[in-house]
Amino acid sequence: MSTSTIAVTGATGAQGGAAARALIASGHRVRALTRDPAGPAAEALRALGADVRRADFDDRASLDAALAGADALFAVTTPFGTDVDAEVRQGRALVDAAVAARLGHVVLTSAAHADRGTGIPHYESKFLVERHLYASGLTWTVIGPAAFMDNYASGWTLEGLREGSFAWPMPGGQPLALVCARDIGVFAALALRRRAAFAGRRVDIAADALDPAAIAAALTHAAGRPIAHHEVPLEVVRGYSEDLAAMFAYFASAGLDVDVAALRREFPEVGWQSFADWAAAQDWPALLSAPPAARPGAKG
Repeated sequence: MSTSTIAVTGATGAQGGAAARALIASGHRVRALTRDPAGPAAEALRALGADVRRADFDDRASLDAALAGADALFAVTTPFGTDVDAEVRQGRALVDAAVAARLGHVVLTSAAHADRGTGIPHYESKFLVERHLYASGLTWTVIGPAAFMDNYASGWTLEGLREGSFAWPMPGGQPLALVCARDIGVFAALALRRRAAFAGRRVDIAADALDPAAIAAALTHAAGRPIAHHEVPLEVVRGYSEDLAAMFAYFASAGLDVDVAALRREFPEVGWQSFADWAAAQDWPALLSAPPAARPGAKG
């Protein structure tokens, strides 16, 4: 059993939380970094054995203190709740702190295709953070997750599901690569366990690829009620976010292709979850009947 100490940013979020749990399960000492070490998500990690520390991307001293003595880092950044410029600034600060702490390995989650010049603002910001990591001199691995299955049980998507509609801004026959937070965390733990094999690799990951019509059918089966795909015009999405509209335009045109079969062959130990697997594990009666005040927000 490993005795490495792995620092995990975003530990109370979807990806960081999944990585923290997978690392604890594989025998690592986990240092869970969060801006709110007294919150319920932090308490849940503490109960699993994590060492929870306060860290703020905009507070370099807190990053230095949180990373001191750690062996490696799982890093995740997000523009949501801030903006893409903040994501770049914070991501670079995290990489610089990792350099100062002389960490042995950094696993950064970005986005599938972020290195392909997509023109999607929050993909471009992630790639700027990637480039800063590549130039840092650190040993690195970059994971590019595809679209998150988890977002189908939250936010405006869940609101539509309650009314029997899978409202999604893509044509019914256009496939989309998908992955759940659990698989991202397990893959990150694998990369940190097999550092030599993953050093210097950028790997886009997905566990399934389905078009919106097939997603609606899978949700119908899992939820036990009829759910039909309804294509939301991009203009509607653009009214909320130019960034998300650009992402869905890319999904519908270039597509988000990831070689799922090759990943399953090369990394069978991840135990990849298909969309049907993920959907079957959700508590749909609770999700679909939750009052508006209890509706969870999307995380990624």
